[in-house]
Amino acid sequence: MKVVVVESPAKAKTINKYLGSDFHVLASYGHIRDLPAKDGSVRPEDGFAMDWETDAKSDKQIREIVGALKGADKLFLATDPDREGEAISWHVRQVLEAKGALKGKDVKRVVFNEITKTAVLDAMRNPRDIHQDLVDAYLARRALDYLVGFTLSPVLWRKLPGSRSAGRVQSVALRLICERETEIESFRTQEYWSVQADFLTPKGAMITAALTQLDGKKLDKFALPDEAAAMSAKARIEAAKFSVASVERKKARRNPYAPFTTSTLQQEASRKLHMSAKHTMQLAQRLYEGVDIGGETVGLITYMRTDGVQMAAEAIASARDLIGRDYGKDYVPGSPRLYKTKAKNAQEAHECIRPTDMFRRPEQVARTLDRDQLRLYDLIWKRTVASQMAAAELDQVAVDVASAARDITLRATGSVVVFDGFLKVYREDRDDAPAAGGEDDDSERLLPDVAENDPMARQAVRPEQHFTQPPPRYSEASLVKRMEELGIGRPSTYASILSVLQERDYVKLDQRRFIPEDRGRLVTAFLESFFKRYVEYNFTADLENQLDDISGGRIDWRKVLEEFWREFSAAVDDTKELRVANVIEALDRDLGPHFFPEDGTGRDPRLCPGCNFGRLSLKLGKFGAFIGCSNYPECRFTRPLAVAGENGEAAAEAGEGPKELGVDPATREPITLRKGPYGWYVQQGEGKKPKRVSLYKGLEPAGLSLEIALKLLELPRTLGSHPDTGKPIAAGIGRFGPYLLHDGVYKSLTPGDNVLAIGMNRAVELIAQGKGGKGKAAGPLKTLGELDGKPVTVHAGRYGPYVSSDGVHATLPKGGSPDTVTLDEAVALIRAKAARSPAKPAKAPRKAAAPKAKAPAKAKPEAEAKPKRAPAKKKPAAAKAKQAKG
Repeated sequence: MKVVVVESPAKAKTINKYLGSDFHVLASYGHIRDLPAKDGSVRPEDGFAMDWETDAKSDKQIREIVGALKGADKLFLATDPDREGEAISWHVRQVLEAKGALKGKDVKRVVFNEITKTAVLDAMRNPRDIHQDLVDAYLARRALDYLVGFTLSPVLWRKLPGSRSAGRVQSVALRLICERETEIESFRTQEYWSVQADFLTPKGAMITAALTQLDGKKLDKFALPDEAAAMSAKARIEAAKFSVASVERKKARRNPYAPFTTSTLQQEASRKLHMSAKHTMQLAQRLYEGVDIGGETVGLITYMRTDGVQMAAEAIASARDLIGRDYGKDYVPGSPRLYKTKAKNAQEAHECIRPTDMFRRPEQVARTLDRDQLRLYDLIWKRTVASQMAAAELDQVAVDVASAARDITLRATGSVVVFDGFLKVYREDRDDAPAAGGEDDDSERLLPDVAENDPMARQAVRPEQHFTQPPPRYSEASLVKRMEELGIGRPSTYASILSVLQERDYVKLDQRRFIPEDRGRLVTAFLESFFKRYVEYNFTADLENQLDDISGGRIDWRKVLEEFWREFSAAVDDTKELRVANVIEALDRDLGPHFFPEDGTGRDPRLCPGCNFGRLSLKLGKFGAFIGCSNYPECRFTRPLAVAGENGEAAAEAGEGPKELGVDPATREPITLRKGPYGWYVQQGEGKKPKRVSLYKGLEPAGLSLEIALKLLELPRTLGSHPDTGKPIAAGIGRFGPYLLHDGVYKSLTPGDNVLAIGMNRAVELIAQGKGGKGKAAGPLKTLGELDGKPVTVHAGRYGPYVSSDGVHATLPKGGSPDTVTLDEAVALIRAKAARSPAKPAKAPRKAAAPKAKAPAKAKPEAEAKPKRAPAKKKPAAAKAKQAKG
C-alpha cells in the first residue's frame, strides 16, 4: 500500500480514481500547522528559529495520515507545484517524523501542473526529494511577514489609535492607492479646445477631419487654450478653400497576447467579468481541481498560480490543430508562437494558465459548470487559443486636407481590419478604456477614396471644449498590474493583499475603484514619516529578489533575515521615545492639503468656524483621529476626520455655513445646500420662510449641481392634465419620497422613476396601476393565477414590488421585476415567507381585571445587571494576531 497526501479532498477523490486500489490518497486541508499567533513565535536571537503549532482540525488529518501509514511502505507528497505546496509537503514530513510514523518508509515528492490522468501518472513515475531551497524561501517569507506584522502593528496601536495593522506588502500596496488619491486631489484641471470640420469629397462622401496645423505649425494639445482661440481658428477654416494635400496608406499587423499568468488572469477577469481577484482565484482553483465529466472528475485548467507564459509543446501542437480544424489554415501561423514574460521577478517555474484539453470547448462543459466558472473557463480557453493564432492585419489610412495657402491642415484617420486573425477569438480589454472593448474596440472607421489635389467642400465646423482629467483611481486590475510592474508581492498573494486592505477598512471599492479611507491615509502617512524605508517600492522589490535568490539556492535565507532584522528592529526602537505630539505634527503636515484644501475663495481653510480665531489641525484621541480647534478648551469645536465639505457632510456636521451652489438666474437669490435634523435639503434665499426642498433617497449631496437644485425648487410641478379625467397631475417630494398627485390621490414613484424628469405618459401609467387614496392600499398591478384557491397578485409597495396571496406578502428579490415575475416564482416566494412567519395564536377570551397589587421593585434587565468584579483577563493571543496579521 502506498499513501499519497494532497491539499484538498476534491483532489484526493480525483487522484485516487487515477491511481487505483494500491494507493490511499488523503487530504491535508492545506497547511497542517502555522506560527502561533503570539509574540515570540519567530526568535531572531536564536537563528530565527520558529515555533509551529497545529489546530484541532489539523490534528484530525494528521491522525488519519498516521493511521494510513501503518500498513504502507511509501509516502508520496503531492501538494501544489509552488513554494507554498513545497512548504506543505515539508510540514507534513516534519510532523510525521516527529511522531515516528516514517520509520522504514520511503518518502518522495511528486508534482503535476494539471490534474489529468496522464499528468498524475507521469508525475508518479518521476518522483523527487523535497526541494529545500523552495522551503527556505517559504520560511524566509513567513518569518519576514510575521516579524513585520507583530513588531510594527503594536507601534501603530500605541502611536496611532484607531489603526489596525501593518504588513510588509500590504502597506506598500496601500501607499500606491493613497499616492494616487493625492495626485487626484492636487490635480488642476486645464481647459483646451479642438476643432473638427466635415468635408464633402468630389464623389459626395463625407470626411470628418481634426485641425492639426495652423500657420504651418503643428498644434499640440493646449495650442487652443480657450474659446477665443478656437473661434478664431473656426473663422479661418470657414474663410478658406480646401483640397487633399496627401494620402498615406500603410498596412499594420497586430500580434496576439500571451496566454494567462495569475496576474493577467486577475486583470482580465476584473475588466471583462467584473470579478474580484479573490473570487477569480477561488473559481480557478475549482477548475484546476476538476469537475465531473461523464462520470470522471477531470481538471479543466493547469495550475493557476504561475508567472510563466510558456506552454508545453504538446499543448501548442493541440492548439494549432484546433485552429486549423475550426478556423482554417489561414489562422495558423507559419511557426508556433513562443512567449517570454516581461514581468519583474518572474520565476517561470510553471506553464501558463491554459485548458488541459484544447479541444474541450466551453460549450461542451457548460452543463457541468456554474455561471461564473463557465465565464472564467471561456476566458481562459479563448485567450489560450488566440495566443497561437495568426496576427491580425489592418489597413490604416491618413488623409491631410489643407487650405489653398497651405497654412491650415486638418487630418482624418481610419483603419480597417482586412484579416481578423486572433481577433476572431479574443480581444483584450484595456483598463480605463472608455469603451467596453478597450483598445480593440469593434468600431472601424473606413475613409472614402480620395486622391491628392481633390477639391474638398467644407461643411460644418465644430469647436469643442475639453478639460484635462486627473489620473484614474486604481481598479483591482490596474493595481495588480502596477504591483507586478514594480515587483511587489507574488502572483499568489495579490488576492489576499487586496482583501486585507478592505477588511481593515483602509480602502473601499466604489464603482470598482479603490478609494483610500482616512484611516488608511493616516497609516500610510505614519509609515512614510517614521518607517519610510519599509514602504519604499524599490526596497520591497529588492526583498522579493532576495527571496527568489533563496529559492534558487544562491543565498542563505538566514543571512537575508539577519540583514533585514538588524535595521528594522533599530527603526522600531527609534520610535519608543516618539511622543504622540510628534506623530500629530508629522501627520498634520503631510495630510494638511487633504483635510484642509483651498477652496479658491482666499479664506484660510484651517480657520476654526466655531470661534473664527483658532487653527484647525489633526488630533488623536482614545478612539482615533479627529479634527479640532487649537483654541481648546475655550473653543470645543471638533469634526470627524473627513475633508471639509466632502459629500457636504463634514461642513454641515461641523457647524460650518451652508454650501452655496450658485444664484437663481430669475430671482438672483442664492441657492444653498444645507443639512437639517431630517436630512439634506436645498434652500432658495434667506429670510423667515425661504423655499426649501428635501433631497430624496438616491440623490447624493456630493453630486448636487445648481441645475438640479433649481429643478428641485420648482417642485411640485404640474405635468399636464389626465387624458381621461381632465384633472391636473403633479409631481413632488413628500414625507415618504417622490410622488404623483392626481385627483387627491397620491402615488409613490418607483426607484427607477426620476421625479425631475418624469413625463405625462409614464405618470398616467403609474396612476392607472393603483387607485388607492391616502391611507388606502393600492390595487394589484396584475393577477398571476391562484394558490390554494386564492388569487396570487403583484403589487407596487412602498419598499418595492411584492407578490401576495391570502394575506401573505413576499417582496421580490433584488433586481426582480413585477413585469417578468411568473406564477411559479411568486408561489415559491409566498410559501417561503409563510414558512418563516410564525402562526398567529388565537385570541384568548378577555379576563376580568385582577385586583391591582403593589408592583415589586423593578429588576434590571439581564444584559444591564452589574456583574461581580472579576480579575482582568488578558486579550486572547488569537484576537491580537488577527489584527497584526497582514
